[in-house]
Amino acid sequence: MRLRQIAMLLVLCALLAACGNKGPLVMPDQKPQTQPAQPATTPAASTQDSGKQ
Repeated sequence: MRLRQIAMLLVLCALLAACGNKGPLVMPDQKPQTQPAQPATTPAASTQDSGKQ
């Protein structure tokens, strides 16, 4: 009985080891490309004096 449990455990381990991605390991080519941070644009200050005549 004990031998059967060990055999089933080994079969289970073999099946679990076979799960996953197949084929060669894929490594990323380069660092992920990040976009340069753009400064927040503020509305242009008005150059007209609306209170003066």
